[in-house]
Amino acid sequence: MNLKKTKSFTDLIVWQKAHQFVLSTYKMTRDFPKDEIYGLTSQFRRAAVSIASNIAESYKKWSDKEKARILNIAQSSLEECRYYLILSQDLGYCTVEDEQNQLEEVSKLLYAYTNAIQTNES
Repeated sequence: MNLKKTKSFTDLIVWQKAHQFVLSTYKMTRDFPKDEIYGLTSQFRRAAVSIASNIAESYKKWSDKEKARILNIAQSSLEECRYYLILSQDLGYCTVEDEQNQLEEVSKLLYAYTNAIQTNES
């Protein structure tokens, strides 16, 4: 993967796609039952935001090792969201096919971006 120079984390396609997932998550969870506001809704939103915010946080880290560590946190939050999608559908709160597809795209991009950074540090 070519790590061409960017001016801001907002230039990163992986961040752009993660941000779109956050917006979708907020929209989707708006219709969750009100008794989930401090449960699944809050947890799901927090995990989705964590993906994009950790990508942003890693952007200005000087050490590739530190960047990779923070991106691993983003990957962990992504897997947490993957579970919340399953749970949301199993509870009958919504259908999640579009969000699952979005998350899979973010997952692939995040994996490639992290690999490129780790390869760069070798």
